[in-house]
Amino acid sequence: MSGRRLTTAEAARRLGVKPATLYAYVSRGLLSRERAPDGRTSTFDPAEIDRLASPGRPRRGRRPASELVMPSALTAIAHGLPWYRGLPVPELAATRSFEEVAAWLWTGRFPSAAAPAAWRAGEAALEAGRRAQAALPEVALPLERIRVIAAALAAGDELRLELHPAAVTAAGRALIAGLVDCLPRQGPAAPAGGAIAGRLWAGLSSLGPEPELVGTLDAALVLLADHELAASTVAARVAASVRADPYAVASAGLAVVSGTLHGGASLGIEALLDEIDRPDRAASVVGTRLRRGERLRGFGHRLYPDGDPRAAVLLDRLRTAAAGSPRLAVVEALLATAARRGLPEPNVDLALAALAHVTAMTRGAAEAIFAVARTAGWIAHALEEYARNIPVRPRAVYTGPQPWS
Repeated sequence: MSGRRLTTAEAARRLGVKPATLYAYVSRGLLSRERAPDGRTSTFDPAEIDRLASPGRPRRGRRPASELVMPSALTAIAHGLPWYRGLPVPELAATRSFEEVAAWLWTGRFPSAAAPAAWRAGEAALEAGRRAQAALPEVALPLERIRVIAAALAAGDELRLELHPAAVTAAGRALIAGLVDCLPRQGPAAPAGGAIAGRLWAGLSSLGPEPELVGTLDAALVLLADHELAASTVAARVAASVRADPYAVASAGLAVVSGTLHGGASLGIEALLDEIDRPDRAASVVGTRLRRGERLRGFGHRLYPDGDPRAAVLLDRLRTAAAGSPRLAVVEALLATAARRGLPEPNVDLALAALAHVTAMTRGAAEAIFAVARTAGWIAHALEEYARNIPVRPRAVYTGPQPWS
């Protein structure tokens, strides 16, 4: 074996992981790889694999010192794509509904069409959620309302501390339904038992629910349901590891997702699209922002150097559903301007803001879509932590004064 590099199967077997996890290590900078002579497969350095496999050795590789590594069977980022339990996310967005994908993340099974589960919060919880968000100022953004709604829904669920998997998934359905149904209506009310995408549409857009556009919103929810260990997911997992209930887990995630370097990134892109207003203004608006030293958000993603596939799927769906829309022309003008300046490919934050802009959704709609979608992922990660039943307790590297030395 001396001098011979390991195949993907051999390296995965030595580490005790699946090939998809092995490639996730590569994408996160934990491992290096080389192409085999056939140009189609990869090979790995056995010494590097052995170092990573050493008992008690932290799997750090070249990752930043602040990055955590947690075992999870939910989402991998490999071969330029996100995968949910081994299935490519773009394919799921084209073939499955958000509710089906949430069930897949939670249980590893798609729900039975013959006996669909109910996605509805209890009446008392809904009343509490609606009252709580109604007390906010009129200018409150949807995500700000969602955070208040989540806390109110928790108070209305007396069984929230039951952490059996079936109870957690039931709470997850009630929570997501409540977040959507408690938002103030912007347009025609959707059927109470209808799809989550249609009910969310009514809380974000004053336009009539055109099926293709609602379908695009549903695809966005699928694309954003999880993304491995994003910052908000780490917060959610830490909360779940100490047996916080599913509502508290979601609240932990919601607190973090609002950050401008996370789910809140789309808010600034919405404002940029509103400012452009007409396609012929794209270059001047972008140029003015750059002259002011502002960063143009929505382009490039460190985990997808060849382009964010979630953005590509969502923008393609939007182009089909809203062909000929003047608002879509503004989006295309921004993309063309960015391409001329040599910027990277658009990421999913821009695609979400484009969806909100084209469908005339209320300000802040994109980050609300992100939060509702990612709640499904947080519940999935909570289920893993409940089963693991070990508190997450990172250790600090102390850098302060040492008077005892």
